Amino acid sequence: MTQDIIQRGLYYEEFVVDARYLHRPGRTATEADNVLFTTLTMNTQALHLDAAFADAQEPFHARLMNSMWTLSTMVGASVAQLTQGTLVAQLGLGDITFPKPLFAGDTLYTESIVLEKRLSSSRPGQGIVRIAHTGRNQDDTVVATATRSVLVRTLPEGTPAQ
Repeated sequence: MTQDIIQRGLYYEEFVVDARYLHRPGRTATEADNVLFTTLTMNTQALHLDAAFADAQEPFHARLMNSMWTLSTMVGASVAQLTQGTLVAQLGLGDITFPKPLFAGDTLYTESIVLEKRLSSSRPGQGIVRIAHTGRNQDDTVVATATRSVLVRTLPEGTPAQ
């Protein structure tokens, strides 16, 4: 008889403080990603939509990827490995920076470090984990950082940790 194995994120007990997770594969940004995300979110910034305008602007002379796309993709890259099926709620994002731009054609690679964790004092069977996400391009240049606090489930009774 075969054993069913379901891909999932980590339960509270499985998060290790100071552990670093490298989320692969990376995601190559495209012009279509930029235009679609920018228009879906009603962001009319010409630096994302207007090639002629962006080409004339110092210092980059090119359209920039929407920074919210970069943030969303960076966090999204961590889901399968960290929170898929174990997340109760995202509690907050903070310390968000975009030290360098991302451009169409760049590949975004994400890593996450578990900063701290604690059991919830008001929600039995759940814990709070704070995670630092870093996004780098193909040249290893940091293009985005953020911290995220999540509420995750603890291991179900009798379930062994992975």
